[in-house]
Amino acid sequence: MTKKTYIRLLIIPVSIALLFCSCGTPGANTSEKELAVATSLETPKAQAVVSKNDIPMIHMDSSITTDDLMGKIEPQEHSAFVEMSTKHASDKGMYLRKDAYDAFIKMFDAAQKDGVTFLIRSATRNFDRQKVIWEGKWNGTRLLEGNENAKKNYPIPKDRALKILEYSSMPGTSRHHWGTDIDINSFVNSYFEKGKGLKEYEWLVANAATYGFCQPYTPKDKDRPNGYNEEKWHWSYLPVAIKLTDQYRLRLNNEAISGFDGDETAVEIDVVRNYVLGINNRCLH
Repeated sequence: MTKKTYIRLLIIPVSIALLFCSCGTPGANTSEKELAVATSLETPKAQAVVSKNDIPMIHMDSSITTDDLMGKIEPQEHSAFVEMSTKHASDKGMYLRKDAYDAFIKMFDAAQKDGVTFLIRSATRNFDRQKVIWEGKWNGTRLLEGNENAKKNYPIPKDRALKILEYSSMPGTSRHHWGTDIDINSFVNSYFEKGKGLKEYEWLVANAATYGFCQPYTPKDKDRPNGYNEEKWHWSYLPVAIKLTDQYRLRLNNEAISGFDGDETAVEIDVVRNYVLGINNRCLH
């Protein structure tokens, strides 16, 4: 064997090794959090929510706290939130993020010119408020849609949680924690399927995106197999909600969802992947 041949044989394996190192493994400078995100996006389960090709690498945003993400705030004391006028909201003391509210006002004014009026029925709900709703349903003191008693009719914890999760979020997982999401005019899908309600919904479908709003809970199908049932009334202000969704994906897991009756089911259900991230793909980017 000549000296030149020997050198060539050494170079080939090294090149192959470098190829695999550069393409198959995160670099040495990759942080643990970035590595966790990259790993989660490689799993088939994560791809069921959204393709990894659709999401850039997510980095920590220190301006957003985990309390912001989980609704462990008082909106009236938070600098990003403002109280809404009763011209736009169904009651006093309702709050949204200022940028989301400004966008809604523009949408409200444009809709009125077309003979359509919107009224926000629900806006920011913090962790404590969501806990009251969840535990009321969990313990049977608050009936489910259809006047069902969840405690009586669903004695198995996982079954009870899944039933409640058709329309209500576990505390710490609701988009209403963020001050970006609103419920408009009615809490019943059938209202938006005929007459005045249909006109309102058709206006939103045609125009809401112009003002930054998206319907996160569309009918379930192959692209959105998991999550809450369809909610024609629920609209999300994407310029802020996308950032918060990304931070939630990066920083929180099922084990963090706790502090309320029935919280032991969060891990078994995989509530973060199936519900927090189980939304209309158009609302993800």
